[in-house]
Amino acid sequence: MDAKNRISELIDLINYHNNRYYNEDSPEISDFEYDKLMKELIKLEEENPKLKRADSPSSRVGGKPLDKFNQVTHKIPMLSLSNAYSAQDLRDFDKRVRDSINEGVEYVVEFKIDGLSVGLTYNNGIFEKGATRGNGIIGEDITQNLKTVKTIPLKVEDNEEIVVRGEVYISKENFETINKIQEEEGLQLFANPRNLAAGTLRQLDSKLTAKRPLDIFIFNLEYIENTELKTHSESLEYLNKLGFKVSPNYKVFSDMDEIIKHIDYWTVNRSNLPFEIDGMVIKVNNLSQREKMGYTAKSPRWAIAYKFPAEQKKTKLIDIIVEVGRTGTITPTAILEPVRLAGTTVSRATLHNEDYINEKDIRIGDTVIVQKAGDIIPQVVEVVKDERTGDEIIFKLPEKCPVCSEPTVRLEGEAAVKCINISCPAQIRRGIIHFASRDAMNIEGLGESIVTLLLDNKIIKDIADLYYINKEDIINLERMGEKSASNLVNAIEKSKQNDLYRLINGLGIKYIGVKGAKVLAKNFKSLDEIINADMSELINLEEFGDIMANSVIQFFKEEKNIGVIKKLEDAGVNTKSIVSEDKGLVNIFEGMKIVLTGTLPTLKRNDAKEMIEARGGKATSSVSKSTTFVLAGEEAGSKLTKANELGIPVIDENEFLEMIEHTSKEDVEMMIK
Repeated sequence: MDAKNRISELIDLINYHNNRYYNEDSPEISDFEYDKLMKELIKLEEENPKLKRADSPSSRVGGKPLDKFNQVTHKIPMLSLSNAYSAQDLRDFDKRVRDSINEGVEYVVEFKIDGLSVGLTYNNGIFEKGATRGNGIIGEDITQNLKTVKTIPLKVEDNEEIVVRGEVYISKENFETINKIQEEEGLQLFANPRNLAAGTLRQLDSKLTAKRPLDIFIFNLEYIENTELKTHSESLEYLNKLGFKVSPNYKVFSDMDEIIKHIDYWTVNRSNLPFEIDGMVIKVNNLSQREKMGYTAKSPRWAIAYKFPAEQKKTKLIDIIVEVGRTGTITPTAILEPVRLAGTTVSRATLHNEDYINEKDIRIGDTVIVQKAGDIIPQVVEVVKDERTGDEIIFKLPEKCPVCSEPTVRLEGEAAVKCINISCPAQIRRGIIHFASRDAMNIEGLGESIVTLLLDNKIIKDIADLYYINKEDIINLERMGEKSASNLVNAIEKSKQNDLYRLINGLGIKYIGVKGAKVLAKNFKSLDEIINADMSELINLEEFGDIMANSVIQFFKEEKNIGVIKKLEDAGVNTKSIVSEDKGLVNIFEGMKIVLTGTLPTLKRNDAKEMIEARGGKATSSVSKSTTFVLAGEEAGSKLTKANELGIPVIDENEFLEMIEHTSKEDVEMMIK
């Protein structure tokens, strides 16, 4: 058989087995046999590059890394949905629908998959383009990465132009496996499956994307030529026949009370699903009725998303331990019987401080209710006092530091109990971890476990010692080896070129975080200038006051700190402010105070802050009358409530991303109004 025919035969054969394995869950051959077919195909395509087909499953392994993603204008705008939070919200939606169309209505109810929304375009049966939602109008071209998702068909049996929308996600089981590997390698754990899926899809190297077990559910047929489909449910059936993995367990209803019962069931039982959902989506089924209802500027009038309340679980509080932070603060942490909560298995929860424990009367042995603040940080919200047996133990914070045994103190006006011994090993350890963290020197691979390993083996004593590590010093340490040792040394070397603000933040000056560090780096050309600055210079800096200015002066009065800085300079660590290149950004937020609250769908909070500050705005922490607008995500809480009370404009991520596309402050002000 010639190469062309054999390639076609292999493609058809591998696509058949992909469908059996990923869509029908009924494999016919072993992994070894499958890999053998794939290797033969790749070899033939490498020998005959002109014969490689667009729908070749070899695309699943990834291609050449990209410099950046190109932008894509969506054929059909990928709008967001308006939200419902209660049964009454759903009944109000039902009334609006019925009043609008003046006839009987059916709804399709689907899971709201917690992942990243994407649009897929097919022409002549071939997967041509895939893009992120972006701002709804313009997204990023991530076609090569999406080709690695094995449940996305590269070819379908329909030659019309087809545009579908789906949600890329990672299953709970695969998420746990990936985080276990991260933990074993001393790397930072992923917060939840949604963040992991979104970050994986936006890798510039599709080979890295291919290594992660991404999956997809298609939930909407956005566009098709010459269709006779009349309902949404018919379109899902048609997409399923074409080989798409469609939104699972969708149901058709004609009564809103039945929908509410259905939603109540999944509110309680969503944890039993193998993937994360954060709500349910209710859509008018009839497509002609949808056309009649139309759209607002942001969302369709014929659909609504019911958002689940923050998931809460009951578990046992086994113990309370304390940890010493880099500033000496002794923080109590609850050790829990493991419980699955909002996408991860939780076995620890913050208890904040002694006042929090006393206020809620939390005792060792209690049955407690836990939830995740902002779907990220586990916390104990309530004690189930009815289940107390009398054997519970009242907890008191220690009078001596659990690490160095020096007395602890509680300073007047502060809730925290602290160890004030600056030589405490725990503070040194936490300080080095902070120095290497993403917002400071961003030393990849230098997580908590590696810092502990270096300290325990007396390879480092302070942050400056990091820059004197040789590969030979660490290559024989536990869990190191040749590659890990080289990667760590290279990451440390790379961090020498960081901008000054990262070093300032990494030093751990009390009251000086990322924002304060950026202010210092902006106003002084070098660390030497900051060290020699007097109180009058510092106190006049933007957003600085007596406390911050005094903290900077006191930090640099310590001979020990100056000694560490001298070691850093001798090692070649940059101590000068780097003038950033003009990125062509306009100060569209100049003079504006912007508050971020809740969890944004795709942006990390630090990224959103940087976008605001890079365009002349101030990202502030509290809502007041002087706040220009609030950027709100999920679980927005009290800041959103206060904004509504004060009449402060509130926008979501989609509106924010649309804002930053503008080039004039006036346009932004019009959008806010």
